Amino acid sequence: MRGPTVAETPADPLTGRVLLRALATSTVVGLFMSYVRAFGSGDAPFLARTAYMTVLAWIGALLGVASFRLVRRLSWTGGRVWLQAALSGAAMTPPMTLVVWGATRFLPGGGAPVRHLPGYAFNSLIMCLGMTALAVWVGRRRAVAADAPAAAPPRFLERLPPKLAGAELWAVEAEDHYLRLHTSKGQDLILMRLADAVAELDGIEGAQVHRSWWVSREAVVGAERGDGRAILTLKDGSKVPVSRTYAKAIRERGWI
Repeated sequence: MRGPTVAETPADPLTGRVLLRALATSTVVGLFMSYVRAFGSGDAPFLARTAYMTVLAWIGALLGVASFRLVRRLSWTGGRVWLQAALSGAAMTPPMTLVVWGATRFLPGGGAPVRHLPGYAFNSLIMCLGMTALAVWVGRRRAVAADAPAAAPPRFLERLPPKLAGAELWAVEAEDHYLRLHTSKGQDLILMRLADAVAELDGIEGAQVHRSWWVSREAVVGAERGDGRAILTLKDGSKVPVSRTYAKAIRERGWI
């Protein structure tokens, strides 16, 4: 169930994943109804009551999936998803009322008399509207997460030579006017200043640790102290000095 474009596209295909998601959500509802002893089930043992409520919630979920898909075919709803949800909840109430009322015959004390049907209808309406609203809310949250644009990769990665394309960047080392790239696919040189490279590395967890070195946090496999300085060991075996200028910031990050 999508967001504002829900009326402009057909319903999602009725796949096993859709049904499993509906049943999983309804299981939570069933457990809650068992906990609050809904529909006069308080005298039933806990396990029997939980099974009873869970099955009712599953039936409600399947009725909800069917009714919502039918309601979405109504052009006059104008794609207003919450109106569709309310109509769907109302449409599934009559059959759900009969299911709930009929299922009381499996509870201790036998079935509820016909005169109790109005009360069961009211409770079923509240439950159906609540379950439909929950399903729509979960669906919209999933749609928003799926439609969220992926973060753009750091610009610096576009500068990797073809032979290093797709490699993990472990470190950047300044050598005169060049930068030596330490990656999971080996090393290579590019013409660039380290200061410009650091500016383009935003998005990768790492830090400049020396006037000649930028290091990725994931590349650090060890750290040691000696002669008042720290030295980082990278995945490719490189030893990277940490200068006093950057030592405090590196310590605060927990690298050393």
